[in-house]
Amino acid sequence: QVQLVESGGGLVQAGGSLRLSCAASGRTLTMYPMGWFRQAPGKEREFVAALNWSGGITVYADSVKGRFTISRDNAKNTVYLQMNSLKPEYTAVYYCAAGGVLRYSEYVNDYWGQGTQVTVSS
Repeated sequence: QVQLVESGGGLVQAGGSLRLSCAASGRTLTMYPMGWFRQAPGKEREFVAALNWSGGITVYADSVKGRFTISRDNAKNTVYLQMNSLKPEYTAVYYCAAGGVLRYSEYVNDYWGQGTQVTVSS
């Protein structure tokens, strides 16, 4: 059983930064991709970013390219999402994802975290 626990969400002003973390437990995921999705109120969950097992391959949604950076620390079984130059439209619940397959620009995961709220005020 894999557990993913996100942290780092909160309230920030437009233009500010936040760093999300997601710690995995219950199984070592060092050989699997990890990533982030988000779901805004009234909208479907959407892909944000993902990276392969080594972190050498990263994929981003067009809407966050140049603003967000995904990284991982396999020694800690943790994935991060550095979010800079935040905009109000980025307000959403951000979900950590792990396992599964990252192929080309598509990430299909096996596991979900419980989500962390990010609110960007204008």
